[in-house]
Amino acid sequence: MPKHRTRPLMLIALAAAPLAHGQEIAPQPASPQACTSVTSDAARLACYDQALGYTPQAVQEADAAAQLAKQAAKAEDSPKSSRMGDFFRADVQEQPKEEAVANAGRGSLLDRRWELAKDSKLGTFQLRGYKPVYLLPAFWTSDTNRTPQSPNPANSVSTPQQLDSAELKFQLSFKTKVVEDLFGDNGDIWMGYTQSSRWQAYNSDASRPFRETNYEPEAMLVFRNNYSLFGWKGRMSGISLNHMSNGREDPLSRSWNRVILNIGLDRENWALTLRPWFRIKEDRADDNNPDIEDYMGRGDATLVYNKDGHEFALIARHSLRGGDRSHGSVQLDYGFPITNLLRGHVQVFDGYGESLIDYNHKATYIGLGVSLLEWF
Repeated sequence: MPKHRTRPLMLIALAAAPLAHGQEIAPQPASPQACTSVTSDAARLACYDQALGYTPQAVQEADAAAQLAKQAAKAEDSPKSSRMGDFFRADVQEQPKEEAVANAGRGSLLDRRWELAKDSKLGTFQLRGYKPVYLLPAFWTSDTNRTPQSPNPANSVSTPQQLDSAELKFQLSFKTKVVEDLFGDNGDIWMGYTQSSRWQAYNSDASRPFRETNYEPEAMLVFRNNYSLFGWKGRMSGISLNHMSNGREDPLSRSWNRVILNIGLDRENWALTLRPWFRIKEDRADDNNPDIEDYMGRGDATLVYNKDGHEFALIARHSLRGGDRSHGSVQLDYGFPITNLLRGHVQVFDGYGESLIDYNHKATYIGLGVSLLEWF
């Protein structure tokens, strides 16, 4: 992918700098409207919690009210209530029941991040956190990839690069809602952008180059759900169009486009997101990485535990194939409070595809630094 195409994306990332500058202290709100000016997710949530009195118990009460409303609607023999209706929308006759169903899960982990409940929606074109935002000054690998390879001969490096095993890594990520309530009181369209960079900051012999930067813009259609499964609450489902590339020229160019399905569930302090995806095929002669699905996978699962300012996140990917095509990875992140505005961050990755240039390279990576935003 030519370098000049990445410049607009870099400008977008620079525009997002205020988002990663720090987390705000929640104001003392006189009304919920006073919280709309708070850009930090964590501070905004604290502001709304104080203004509206949301607690973990309030989430359970919202779920219970929604369940009672659904049962009442069925008792009134509403023929429109169907399994598909329960999954994608609240379809009941009376306004109080409709309000209760639309506010199922209000204040839950996924609702905080995606504004799923009717009363949680804050409008369009406001910057929101997406994936974690962090800086890891210490990022070490067990095996540097000095000669990146690909089945496409045009994307294989023959001369070893001068790389150190220790570098610096950082990630920026944000999203904004561009359409709200596309289908009645449900269905939001979000635009997201994530950028992660690996910088050979300590490699003075090679003039401290950026070894790899991955750019990932995407468009997402997200629905609020309301169902139970083995003690978990189904909160959301969605579909997204995702582009990911490293903005390099051959032989270092890597990219792929995907259609990603998204299923989100949570319970108390836990959140689980399942994402199967389908790669949009390219002409093989122009494909930088024709076998990328066999290494970076055909889906991932993210399990997050968040309590008292501590957050553990486990991300697992797999190719969903056997034999010689069976590859995957596991990543563990731990965020912990240092001050009110700053958190420590530890990251451990093992497997294939820590970045696009390393999509078919297996190694272990360990990072230590700070984060401004975690998943929740």
